[in-house]
Amino acid sequence: MPTSAVSLTTALELPHGPAWPNRWTLAPLTNKQSHADGTLSADEHEWLVARARGGFGLVMTAAAYVSPEGQAWQGQLGISDTRHEEGLRRLADAIRDAGAVSSVQLHHGGMRADSTVTGMATVAPWADPDRGVEELSTSDVKRVIDDFVAAAVRAERTGFDGVEIHGAHGYVLCQFLDTRKNHRTDEFGGSLENRSRALREVLTGIRAATGPDFQVGVRVSPEGYGMQVDDATTLVEQLLASGEADYVDLSLWDVAKAPRNTELDGLLIDRFMDLPRHGTALGVAGKILSAKDATWCLERGADFVTVGTAAIIHHDLPQRVAADPDFVSDPQPFSRERLEAEHLGAAFIDYLADGWDDFVA
Repeated sequence: MPTSAVSLTTALELPHGPAWPNRWTLAPLTNKQSHADGTLSADEHEWLVARARGGFGLVMTAAAYVSPEGQAWQGQLGISDTRHEEGLRRLADAIRDAGAVSSVQLHHGGMRADSTVTGMATVAPWADPDRGVEELSTSDVKRVIDDFVAAAVRAERTGFDGVEIHGAHGYVLCQFLDTRKNHRTDEFGGSLENRSRALREVLTGIRAATGPDFQVGVRVSPEGYGMQVDDATTLVEQLLASGEADYVDLSLWDVAKAPRNTELDGLLIDRFMDLPRHGTALGVAGKILSAKDATWCLERGADFVTVGTAAIIHHDLPQRVAADPDFVSDPQPFSRERLEAEHLGAAFIDYLADGWDDFVA
């Protein structure tokens, strides 16, 4: 098992862009606070900047749609149009002024886009007539790849330090990886090399189109969504060796879980920690609720931790952990007043109340 002398307060140097001041990353949490046209709201601005003030080394937006037809929910942040730039620029400046590194998570819903919100046809790697989903043609796939690249250029132009490519959680780039359903006969289906091509071309395209000081990360689901652990391990190994990704973020859902495949021994996290890094950072996310949890991840071999739930209820989680090595996040549920005090707007609190079990009292 890897061990590390690195602490949560140690700065993290990456191949491109500014060093992160510590090993804490704010998860790209859906919050539904953006305006209907995808522009940033005051509530969403405050939610994110408060986490920068609270000590997170990297502050990342929620998933931001790169194509109009890829929007997956009402109130989603957009980065597909020039109208989005003013709010993004203000946000990048404010995060930097608060002492954190800034990033936009780039996203396309694919089959999980909401046509009632977009007013456009839902498109995905394969068709599903029962759900009104149309198959992306080869040229359409390349257009979506170009949309990801254009969004990264927009993020750089508006002052962000980097972007994270959302290749996880069953959205479009993750859909291409699905062994169960991606039976395309073009270069984007079939073998792992072909199924991962869209993700890898997004990464290569962004790296080529942005400057040497721009950071690019990739979020990956190491199992589920039609992805087998062995394929995920191969993909992560390729991303780490590519020289194009500054970091890979593994969304484990629970950092201490065993693989779903009961034939595999040990913990899921351990199947990735021994992979050669080639200078690329490797982080983990999933039920990190205490100082002990976060330190355990670093000791296991992770370079950084990505935190969601505990960051919602403690905007200053990194500062609290630095002051108390025994710190544990408060247990849910929480009152609306408590969440408001942690700089959540009404739309975010409503979303948590409707979609997260026992989160809002």
